[in-house]
Formats: sequence, structure tokens, C-alpha cells
Amino acid sequence: MGLIDRDICIVGAGPAGLTAALYTARGGGDVIVVEKMAPGGQAATTDIIENYPGFPEGISGPELTQQIEEQARKFGAEFKTITSVDSVKKEHDRFTIMMEGELIRAKAVIVASGAESKKLNIPGEDALLGRGVSYCAVCDGAFFKEKEVLVIGGGNAAVEEALYLARFVRKIFLIHRRDRLRAENILAKRAIDHPQIEILWDTVVEEIEGKTGVTGARLKNVKTANEWSIPVDGVFIYVGFTPNSDFVREMVERDEDGFIVTDGAMETKTPGLFAAGDVRSKGLRQIVTAAGDGASAAFAAEKYIERIENREYGK
Repeated sequence: MGLIDRDICIVGAGPAGLTAALYTARGGGDVIVVEKMAPGGQAATTDIIENYPGFPEGISGPELTQQIEEQARKFGAEFKTITSVDSVKKEHDRFTIMMEGELIRAKAVIVASGAESKKLNIPGEDALLGRGVSYCAVCDGAFFKEKEVLVIGGGNAAVEEALYLARFVRKIFLIHRRDRLRAENILAKRAIDHPQIEILWDTVVEEIEGKTGVTGARLKNVKTANEWSIPVDGVFIYVGFTPNSDFVREMVERDEDGFIVTDGAMETKTPGLFAAGDVRSKGLRQIVTAAGDGASAAFAAEKYIERIENREYGK
């Protein structure tokens, strides 16, 4: 079994992990980033980002995250593609990260593993995944050119993706279980005013219909209990996220939704183990806050390593 020895191991290469890698590498730290997909995380699937400081005309998610990755690599950050992290353990001021027949030993770990799209857990969702059911409009939107689709959700992600899909599709039904959108006002107004988007208020999806591909969906009004079916070619689901935190569940405190609890320095209840970005329990999950978390975690991890090294050498 191979062993990789580094000062800091960062798990995840979304905006939080990339920023942590940039700050650590620029400060002279020996850092490795492990990621199961291409660097960028959820941000890399976002078509246009309008609220990241410094880009008045907006910037695409792939372009922004690629630039942060290039910065981190420029200062010496190392990246490794993996399938998954099996576990993280700590013994005698050293962490062991186990994965795919390899071990990484590190003095500090930053968990920036993000979150995955939450499922509705309704009939047809799993069976038709990839055959009309999607959680990523940027990835799959072009397949639905001149077709009709549902977008489920009322937050920023759902509205942003509905607006993106409007470039390709003929008609979008935006399904929201409440009578007003949770998205930012500027986004909500764009969706409400858009000629291709029809919002179905107080409505939930009971079933996604189809055998070899999506042909429709069965809907229900939550106030009247009326049910009806609507013919569509695709269903895009944006109803929140589930944090990727199970692999450290024994080492951290988590909130009721599974997000990792940290202090202001991003440190968990295990000294030397930090969390940053969407995996962390916090009020606002945006690219800018993920980057801030990553910078704070990198700074705190460096200070932690200084303390344990001074203790080891009797300083």
C-alpha cells in the first residue's frame, strides 16, 4: 500500500478546497488536494456567476474555478484524482486518509467535500436518471432543445438553472411547493417575467412518468389536493443538498442535516481537522463564502501545524 506524506491534505476541489490549496501552497505549505471529479465542484456546473466580486459582467463557473486551480498549481499545490475517501483517522498528531489502496499521512486535514443534490425520492426518479431526469442543467440542457421540461425548486439554484434552460427549451414549468420563490429578488423577478417560464405555485411532483425516458409528471396542489399529469420531456431537480460528510462522521460534530459544525477558525471538535465550504454548517452557501472558508481554514491549519511542530521540537 502506497504512502504519501504531506503537511496538509485537502479533501475536495470546489471553491473552498481550491482556495485553501492556493493559500496553503503560496504560504510554502506542502499540500495535496484529493478530488473524485474534475476540480471546480458544484460551481463548475454553473453557467454564469453574477455575484462573485470583481466580475461586473459575470463569469462562468468553469472559468472561475479553473483560474483558481491554475493559481494553486502555480504555487505548488498537488492534485490527485480519486474515487472516494474511505476514512480519516488521527493518531499521535498525524492524520491518515485512506483511499483506494493508498494512504495519505498529513499533519492537518481540511474537509472541503461539498454537498450533493438532494433527491425527491419519488417514483420514477432513480429509474429515469440520465433518461430525462437530471440535477444539472448546464450538463444536460442542450439535449432538450425545443422541448418542454419541469424544473423543481424555488431557491437560487432552481431559478438560475431554469433561466439557463430557457436558452434551449421551448417551455419550462417551474414547480414550487410554496406561493413565493425563495430565490433572490433579482432572480425571482427574471423568472416571473420570462415568457418561456410558467410557475406552478403550491405544487409538488408526486411521480415522474415514463418507461424508457421521461414522458410526463404527476403533480399535486398542496392546498387543494388536486392531482393531474403534465406531459414533459425532462425533469430537473433542485431541492437542496446533502453534505458529503459521512467519511468523517466519527471525528466531527454535525447538525441535524449532516453539515459539519466548526468554530470561527473552521476547526472541528478534532484538533487539526478543519471543514470549509458547502459541507460546513452555516447560513449562506455561496462561492464567495466557500472561498472565505477555504482561506480561513488554510490559515488556521498552518497555525495548528506550527503549534504541534513547536511542541515536538520543544520550542
